[in-house]
Amino acid sequence: MVSVLSHSQKVNRPSMMETVKRSSQMGSAVVDFVLVGSLLTLLFMAIIQLTLVLHVRNILTDAASSGARYGALADRGPRDAQERTVQLINSALNSDFSTDVRAQTAILGGGATIEVTVWAPLPVIGLVGPRAIFEISGRAAVQAR
Repeated sequence: MVSVLSHSQKVNRPSMMETVKRSSQMGSAVVDFVLVGSLLTLLFMAIIQLTLVLHVRNILTDAASSGARYGALADRGPRDAQERTVQLINSALNSDFSTDVRAQTAILGGGATIEVTVWAPLPVIGLVGPRAIFEISGRAAVQAR
């Protein structure tokens, strides 16, 4: 028995050119996924690293300022400020960030101040990076004794 299809019932078969186009694009979704996924992963890791750098900078700034305020108390001095700053940095970060901390008495605006300066590495990959890139200072007015 032969079936006769009307014009509206014809079966649409892809031409040879369409078949070649489809077969040449097979697997392209996988390549697109890998390319886009790797770019998004790289962007995400860069954002995470930037937040780590800002976190380390904020911790060092707070430690230097707190150490200077501690050293500026009536019964304290620059040595106490340095020790307090090292203690604060070591409690929040590893000891690599507190290897170069200096405190001194300085005259600023006609008044005596305690100035604490921290030189620390810039965390480039994780917490590892070149030394003495960050230079952060904290100051506090010395209280009268």
